[in-house]
This record gives sequence, structure tokens and C-alpha cells, in this order.
Amino acid sequence: MLPALASALMPLVRGLDPERAHEVALRALQLGLAGRDRGEDDPVLAVRAMGLEFRNPLGLAAGFDKNAVAVLPLMRLGFGLVECGTATLRPQPGNPRPRLFRLEEDRAVINRFGFNNEGIEAYAARLAALPRPLPAVLGANIGINKDSTTPEADYPALYQRVAALADYVTINVSSPNTPGLRDLQGEARLAAILDATLAARAELKRRPPVLVKIAPDLAEAAVEAIVGTCLDRDVAGLIVSNTTIARPATLRSAKAAEAGGLSGRPLFEPSTELLRRVHRLSRGRLVLVGAGGVESGETAYAKIRAGATLVQTYAGFAYAGPALIPRIKRDLAALLRRDGVKTLSDAIGADA
Repeated sequence: MLPALASALMPLVRGLDPERAHEVALRALQLGLAGRDRGEDDPVLAVRAMGLEFRNPLGLAAGFDKNAVAVLPLMRLGFGLVECGTATLRPQPGNPRPRLFRLEEDRAVINRFGFNNEGIEAYAARLAALPRPLPAVLGANIGINKDSTTPEADYPALYQRVAALADYVTINVSSPNTPGLRDLQGEARLAAILDATLAARAELKRRPPVLVKIAPDLAEAAVEAIVGTCLDRDVAGLIVSNTTIARPATLRSAKAAEAGGLSGRPLFEPSTELLRRVHRLSRGRLVLVGAGGVESGETAYAKIRAGATLVQTYAGFAYAGPALIPRIKRDLAALLRRDGVKTLSDAIGADA
């Protein structure tokens, strides 16, 4: 099946409960029913970052494939990177259902999953079984269990478990759906977690780069502290940003009052502004991944010009389906060429 046809059938899936529809989509991917993008990426989209080669900068954000059950089919859709997880040390069911809500009028999603996943062992086993080399860069997103009291021990253990299996590892300290998790973005706690993780990393033969995923709701001083903490250590970059607990006054959906993290179109402006801020603070010394409201070539390009080297989509992909990926890549390449940009790297931070 072609990605365009798979996308055309998506209105049928959207008639289901959102979480059930998500499960059906993952199953369809596993069965190869979503097709693959057989086109060649425009060379202008290629970028090198963190010692890795990306054939294009478009990625799938963590949360879509929590248990790494459809990594290869997702990569075959044309993504330049796929980040799976969040994985925790022990399996956990997450929060009670319903916990996923479509805000269709706003082209947005609210989730309060709470790191529901099968645990790091099942996750790592699936990553180990993937045929290599992979057609895209693989990211592993790790987090702590809801009842964890030792994040400074959990994150290093998680990193060590996936280090041989992933191209980069993201430390998730910014989901709003695990009580107390966002407190780990504080300077002292984040420094302790990073120091422990990087010490564990130093003991390994294979040492994939470490990224930190941050919230879009941080105060200016907190952003400065996070950037400084990462710059003082061997942290490769930041993912900007996770979902927001804010509820913009522009939201029209009746589901806007649901608790959880908001993603999609309403997150584009605040997350892009935060991206600009982080790029200025880091002065280009951190690789930034722009997430939040990426649903077109224009929004991807805006993230890059704000300071992102790579971009990730989630809600946009959930709404538009596989046909979104070649469309974003085609339109992004056209925008780069329109502006006389010879390589994507030349556009990074142009508007920051």
C-alpha cells in the first residue's frame, strides 16, 4: 500500500476511540499496511549532527511507538530519525483510560498516558532484533517509573541497557503525566541525573550521544539553568519541547479542559519561541531538535530557522498519516532552494 492510500483511509480509523485507533495504526504498521516511501530524499535535506548522518531532518517524536513494536515500518515511511519510547525500568500500565483525546477543531491532541509501557527488557529485546543497518537514525527515549524514588540510579541503568542498541538516547524529564517528573528539570536534580548517566556512559564501549527533552512551560531562569547545566557536561543537545500543560484561549474543542499534555498546532508558537531562546543561550553549541506543531514544510522550516538541526512530528503525523512525510520533505527542500540555501545546515538559526 502507498502512504497516500494509507492516509486516505485514516478517516475510517478516526471513527474509533483515539487510543484504540492508535493501537490499530501500530498494528497496521507491523503488518506492512502503511506502505513505504520509495522516493529519494533531496540531497539538500541531508545533515550531520552528533556524529550521525541524517538523510533528512524529519523525525517521529517519542510516544507514538512506546514499546518499539513498529520501528522498521516507521522508518520505511521516509523519516530521517525515529525515536521510540518512553521506556521505564519496569513495566507499568500508565494512567486510567480514557487518556488520549483528539481536539480536531484545533488540530491538537491531549494525552495523559503516564509512561504506559512494557518495560526496558521487552523494549531492548525488540531493538536488538532489528535488522542492521537501519534506514534511519534510531533514538531511544527513557524515563522513570511512577513510583521511582531513585532517578539518579534509574536513568544510568536505562542508558546502559540501550546504549548498544540506539544511535542516541533522550532523557525525558518533562512529561506532565508522571507526578514530580518535571521537578527533575531543576538545576541540582538535572545535574545529578546527568552526572550519573554520563559516568555510566564512560564505562561503556559504545557511547551514543545524550539529549534532554524539556518542557515548553519553563520560566526564563529555568531555561538558562538547563542550558548551562547541559553545556557544562557532555550533553549533545536538547529536544524542544515536550507537551504543554497550558491551554491557549484560542482552543475551540470541548475537550480542551481535559488534563494532560497538549500537543499539535497550538504548541507550535510557544515551542518555537522557546527554541529560539535556547539557540541564543547555547550559541549553537547544543544540537536542538524542534518538536511541537510540525505539520508542514513551512512549520519544519520555521523550526530550523529558529535553531533546530532536526525536527519531530507527532500530532501532525497522527492526523495526516504517512502521506505527510514525503510532503514535508518535498516542501522543505523547495523552501531551502527558494532561499538559495545550499545545505540545510546553512539555514539553522537564521531567524534566531
